[in-house]
Amino acid sequence: MPTQLHSSESLKPTPLAPDYQRCKRCLMDTTVPGITFNTAGTCSFCDVHDRMEQAFPLGEAGQRTVQRLADEMRQAGRGRRYDCVLGVSGGRDSSYTLWYCVTQLKLRPLAVHFNDGFGNPVAGENMVRACQQLGVELRTITSDWRESKDLKIAFLKASVPDMEEGTDLGIATALYGVAAKEGIRHLVIGQSFRTEGIAPLSWNFLDGKYLHAVHKQFGTVPLRRWQPNDPGFNLGIKEMFYYAFIRRIKTVTLLYHLDYVRTEVDELLVRELAWKSPGAHYADDLYQSLIYYLNRTKFNIDRRLFNYSALVRSGQMTREVALDRISHINSIEDEAVISLCIKRLGLTRAEFDEIVAAPPKTFHDYPNSYSLLRLCRLPIKIMSRLNLIPESAYDKYFNCGT
Repeated sequence: MPTQLHSSESLKPTPLAPDYQRCKRCLMDTTVPGITFNTAGTCSFCDVHDRMEQAFPLGEAGQRTVQRLADEMRQAGRGRRYDCVLGVSGGRDSSYTLWYCVTQLKLRPLAVHFNDGFGNPVAGENMVRACQQLGVELRTITSDWRESKDLKIAFLKASVPDMEEGTDLGIATALYGVAAKEGIRHLVIGQSFRTEGIAPLSWNFLDGKYLHAVHKQFGTVPLRRWQPNDPGFNLGIKEMFYYAFIRRIKTVTLLYHLDYVRTEVDELLVRELAWKSPGAHYADDLYQSLIYYLNRTKFNIDRRLFNYSALVRSGQMTREVALDRISHINSIEDEAVISLCIKRLGLTRAEFDEIVAAPPKTFHDYPNSYSLLRLCRLPIKIMSRLNLIPESAYDKYFNCGT
């Protein structure tokens, strides 16, 4: 069994490389491959944040953008049952986005949840209660358990830090599949670069070709073939082209344009929707407990770095508080939940320990679309600006490490 974990337990200091450096403004450091620093000692992730601040202003300008986007969604939804597909998980971000769309923008969203068997019951109750109170239809897309479990085990055996690849792509394909089936032109995503940041590329590389390469080497259960209305775990460049250009489905990240302050949102959600915190950021997915544990112990990765750095840059957390928090084990690393995840995967402790002991790798060690994506840099930039793909996609693949 893993060592009993306590969020108050201080992390043991690890030896620092001779060229170790931490950003003087945020928390990002040289544990991130490809990070760079300017002469003032601030990092390339801060540069990305500042450019996005200019591209997505708040205040009156942000409100005008939100109203324009809402008008576009209403226009596209005219004569149809729904204006948009909205991804929900029961966590803070998606719950607030749902509340805002319904109560403030008077939109008619179809709430879509992707279930791969590791949802937090607290988040699930939040999601159901919110949809009932707001009068929104909730459609749950449940993955084939054999496929999703096999993918999780395959990525553990692949020995890479982006162990949630299957779920991340599954969420995206669930949204696209429902939108295609219902003829809906807009996907609304509850995501904010100001409070969440953008994960470094080598920690979270989203790519359908990469997923299939790992599955081909380590998987045992055949994956379903792609169908527009039932994509399964298939979302490569061809599929994205189909959804973006043939079906003309756009993505909308409303929180990029709203004054979204987490402490204020928590109070609002409790008051309006009787919302309950799942326990930690990302804890709406129980599997994150295992991911954070393995990222820390095997890869020397603390995923809080990009989350807390975003909050520091946005003035929602002081750098001193953030530094103190990362000196302790993340509360999401719950020993009981980690054991539950291992058991749910059907692995023995010996099998899990053998996987943990394998040498660390990254997506570069498997076939992927990275070279092709780099050749498509300009089209991806244009697609990001046109909302044909998430607005952060360009920076994600080209400005957030290597």
